[in-house]
Amino acid sequence: MISRFVLTFAIIATGALSVADATEPAEIVFWHFWGGRDRPIVERIVAGFNESQDRYRVRAIAMPGSNLDLKFFLSVAGGDPPDLLNHDDPVVGDWAYRGVLTPLDELAASNEIKRLKTWLFPAARELGTAQGQLYALCNGLDIRALYCNQTLLAEHGIRLPETIEDLDQIAETIAPASGSVGRHQMGYLPDPRRLWAWGVVFGGRFVDSTGSITADDPKIVAALTWMAGFSERYGPSEVAAFRSGEQALTGAAFPLLANRRYAVVMDGQWRLRDLSEAAAAAKQNGEKADEIAVVPLPPPSGGVANAGWVNGNFFVVPQSARQKQGAWEFMKYWTGFSGNVDAAAKACADAGWIPPSQEIVEQAPYQRALEEQPLLREFVVLAASANERPVPSLPVSSFYYQEVVNAAQQVMYRGADPHTELKEATGRVQRRLQEVLDE
Repeated sequence: MISRFVLTFAIIATGALSVADATEPAEIVFWHFWGGRDRPIVERIVAGFNESQDRYRVRAIAMPGSNLDLKFFLSVAGGDPPDLLNHDDPVVGDWAYRGVLTPLDELAASNEIKRLKTWLFPAARELGTAQGQLYALCNGLDIRALYCNQTLLAEHGIRLPETIEDLDQIAETIAPASGSVGRHQMGYLPDPRRLWAWGVVFGGRFVDSTGSITADDPKIVAALTWMAGFSERYGPSEVAAFRSGEQALTGAAFPLLANRRYAVVMDGQWRLRDLSEAAAAAKQNGEKADEIAVVPLPPPSGGVANAGWVNGNFFVVPQSARQKQGAWEFMKYWTGFSGNVDAAAKACADAGWIPPSQEIVEQAPYQRALEEQPLLREFVVLAASANERPVPSLPVSSFYYQEVVNAAQQVMYRGADPHTELKEATGRVQRRLQEVLDE
């Protein structure tokens, strides 16, 4: 009798435990790189998702540093990858080609994917696309524009730049070529990394319709030739020395604000925080901060307006992830695609992120942010432009990006020929691409 009671009790207890286990939410392991003042916003988004439903529970793991890719591939090789990863480098094309990412159309119905493609800004859609499929969901765009010290320009009787010629005038007026060596101020000085932006503004394309590498597109060569004009004006060694001097700036100081180091500089929307902090510090000290304006990159004659280079943050789901559906639900929640648009807009507003969709921009929390930070509006306008282009999504995207930068550095810092450097870079990247495709 006792044995039967014990057996019955054991069966009931075991059944109770099974029911409890079955109702436990599935854990979604989420890797990200945010730290500092952005991390509490990430944690708030995670908590909001976990409280909004009971099927999944996200466990966010911050992975700051420069070895995120290595950690990710070690986890894949070891059979224990995260369910979801957020990244901001041009890796989608490479990782998709290697077969380590889950196409989004394996996570959602075709009508949902169709709606998503329409919902996203063109640049956000392109950032997540490889081989004609969406492999990543963008949750925030990084846009570049020209920050202009309007106070400094006015002191020299110069208007805000609207043309390439205006930038040349600003450079020559504020820092004449005949000036002394070892100068401490420039009107404008192109950054070699930003050939990716100016090449697009000049009307160039970094790949053609067949997918071939075209860094030596005549319009990209023209853009680099224009950039090289600044090195010819001041001398390549002087330009290199001026750039290297920025390494001595405190922390990640915004060069525009460092003793008026520049009158005009290209940078992203995240610098608005620096401007706000500088204005607050000036007010506290009883000083008046310089007035800053933001304008799009001015195109040359025959160029492209509202254009440039874009990157951003995006979610990817490993092909070997255990909780793919839960990862998809969290991605949709974060971006606002699943309907929680107000919370998504508030997160973007609080962090200073540019949303991936016009629907999020139009929500009240983000509209309030635009009212409080009028300069942010210019970046948001550019985010909606189809002329904002990322690095082409290829199996060699990261290699391609660096080769173009290296070519521009050779031209600007060592006086090399623009056409020769870009032609050689094109050959190297095309050969590397073919090697990968032939493996």
